[in-house]
Amino acid sequence: MTINERPRRIILDLAVTLDGFIEGPKGEIDWCIMDSEMGFIDFLNQIDTIFYGRKSYDLWGQYTPENEVSDTEKEMWNIVHGKEKFMFSKTKKSTDNNVTIINDDIVEEVNRIKNTPGKDIWLYGGSSLITSFIRLGLVDEFRLSVHPVILGEGKPLFTDIKERLTLTLVNTKSFSSGVVQLCYHLNEE
Repeated sequence: MTINERPRRIILDLAVTLDGFIEGPKGEIDWCIMDSEMGFIDFLNQIDTIFYGRKSYDLWGQYTPENEVSDTEKEMWNIVHGKEKFMFSKTKKSTDNNVTIINDDIVEEVNRIKNTPGKDIWLYGGSSLITSFIRLGLVDEFRLSVHPVILGEGKPLFTDIKERLTLTLVNTKSFSSGVVQLCYHLNEE
């Protein structure tokens, strides 16, 4: 079965600190290591759709890097902005033409998108959208890049998860930067 014949997967792919935070207490992400060894461009070429929460989209959905950044980072943002984007929001009803807003019927809408032909889907976040997707059983793969830093406080990756989820480790990669990438699939109960 080729990538175009199997159902699209929703992949939660994000950076997390060793103590489980996705941002510092003031939204800092300066601890996040980006290097070519980690293959992020390869990941971006595996997907064609990005799911954002409203706050994440407002911060990063149309982000333009400064001119001083590396060519690799500029390439990365060009690829990101070439993807189809969906924003999940309970309050925002309209925006620019760069994103489709989903206000309700999350499961139905996500399953409709998953069943259209295409590549995999990146669940970008933020944390409340990630929590909703986990609760609704919509995450197919958890791909967490654990960074070698302890923040002590900040925004935790998982909040308000009330039920145990059992995962199966399917892949690990370690990088010279000290980042370890862990890939898990959700066990079918």
